[in-house]
Amino acid sequence: MWLWSSKTGAAPADVDLWWQVFLRRFDLEHTFRFGKQTLGWTTPKVRTPEAADRWTWVLVVAHTQLRLARPLATDLRRPWEKPAKPDSLTPARVRRGFRNIRAHLLCPARVPQPTGTGPGRPLGSKNRRPATRYDVGKTVKRPETLKAIGKPGRSW
Repeated sequence: MWLWSSKTGAAPADVDLWWQVFLRRFDLEHTFRFGKQTLGWTTPKVRTPEAADRWTWVLVVAHTQLRLARPLATDLRRPWEKPAKPDSLTPARVRRGFRNIRAHLLCPARVPQPTGTGPGRPLGSKNRRPATRYDVGKTVKRPETLKAIGKPGRSW
């Protein structure tokens, strides 16, 4: 692997620091990838910025829970993966074995009781209001932009 810097006369201590910073960045990139691909960070279509913040905090809690559950999870590895020690499982491998954790707990949780309606909603009720959309500046065609490229636009 090659690391490049434009600094002239770098001391060995500088090179060591850059290497450590690069390794930390690599860990962070994989954490973001795990949050997006495995935990579904970007999956829901949230309606407000506050809901997006709450969803982010839910994922932070889920990631923390996976880290804390590491000693309880069994390693359900794929055939091409090497066995790992229980105390060094990645969050993705803990997630795979998460469903079997309940057998290791001292007091198992109760089985949820089936109900006919959703949480606090009468049967058949639906949200009929259209969702409020927020402009993120990417897909909205502004009148001045449409005039500049010579396309007729809506009257705002």
